[in-house]
Amino acid sequence: MRIAIVGLGLIGGSIAKALKANTAHTVIGFDRDENVLLDALSLGAIDRIGSTAALREADVVYVCLYPEDAVAFVRDNAAHFRPGCIVTDVCGIKGGVCDRLSALAAAHGFIYVGGHPMAGKERSGFEASEAGLFYNASYIFVPCDAPEAALQTLAGLAEAMGFGTIRYCTQQTHDRMIAYTSQVPHVLACAYVMSPRCAEHNGFSAGSYRDVSRVARINAELWADLFLSNRAELSDELVELIRNIESIREAVDCGDREKIVALLSAAREKKEKFG
Repeated sequence: MRIAIVGLGLIGGSIAKALKANTAHTVIGFDRDENVLLDALSLGAIDRIGSTAALREADVVYVCLYPEDAVAFVRDNAAHFRPGCIVTDVCGIKGGVCDRLSALAAAHGFIYVGGHPMAGKERSGFEASEAGLFYNASYIFVPCDAPEAALQTLAGLAEAMGFGTIRYCTQQTHDRMIAYTSQVPHVLACAYVMSPRCAEHNGFSAGSYRDVSRVARINAELWADLFLSNRAELSDELVELIRNIESIREAVDCGDREKIVALLSAAREKKEKFG
């Protein structure tokens, strides 16, 4: 197939590298930074640099941009996708994205499937991308009424890239779960390192500090957009987190060892049961 990848950052670049490493498909790269395109071409991550004509030839298009930029790109180029072309995004939020892109697909004759590869790292950009980023990770698809053949095509590509789990869900389920599994940990990490003790942690910290603070190396512009795009779901999850922290704080303030043991034991049991 001819596969176009729009945006060769961490995710787009890793998709390109994984496809080139594991498949015989032709990969066409699009990026606003010419240097990134030249780097990708010289490293063999793409076969050629994209153009409007190349977009018309594509069988699959991965739009690897921020949510609003992804919607804008598809809107501006909707007339260039050939009938039956599969267009998918990699946005970390689906509310406000899936409905608009589904409407564009229906109006212009291409197929849209919402997508979210559950992988990443602290660094961003093409230079941080790698072919093995997705090994054994989860790829979430929001079908948006796409035909089964399109879902099978994207699932097959995901498996070829190294993903170990394929999940399908509605956009509402996606956004609720992502608020809990992804957005809350980023909030927690950022809130944690805001302590004045952060500047003094060297020599006093080990694995616990690293584990909790890791994702505080955050792309602030991207995550601000993701938080606001999912504000209702994220706010609900933060209320739950604050309530649980308050329960532990109150037990500590009162010197209630029995309550502390009960809360920590309940947390351990949930972690052991659900992973």
